Amino acid sequence: MLLFRELKQEDWKKIHTYASKEEVSQYQPWGPNTEKDTQDYVQHLVHEIRQPEPRKHAWSILREADEDLIGVAELTILDAYHQTGEIAYILHPDEWGRGLGTEVAQRLIRDGFQSFLLKRIQATCHPDNKGSIRVLEKCGMEMEGRLRGHLKMKEGRRDSLLFSVLSDG
Repeated sequence: MLLFRELKQEDWKKIHTYASKEEVSQYQPWGPNTEKDTQDYVQHLVHEIRQPEPRKHAWSILREADEDLIGVAELTILDAYHQTGEIAYILHPDEWGRGLGTEVAQRLIRDGFQSFLLKRIQATCHPDNKGSIRVLEKCGMEMEGRLRGHLKMKEGRRDSLLFSVLSDG
């Protein structure tokens, strides 16, 4: 149902349609974004993915039926020697509750293990983000624990739940 393609600078306009929404950023240390915030975010990602040996990989998520951009998916190599990575993704709220988050996370995990030869992939989410918790559990990730004071938010620091999955190989 979804296509991934390399993120482009001009994607910022479509990304801004959801990154500017309060409900999208409620559990995030960013947002709601101004146009400049979104342009800077996309510029940073595009710069990162174009490095000679990138640690961060990012894709625009497109709905296969109409190739409309509905989100962004990221895979970060946290430690190449120990073959550890982290996934992150965000979708337009019009797409929530349709199983697309699970499809994105499963693809990131599969690609992390197969294409990037990772042995451990992790993800974090806000303890109150029940939708993200369900997605990560559906993908076979196990909760390892709680990272106290993990992220700086506008209203102070927040905890994150840490999930991970290990490759079979």
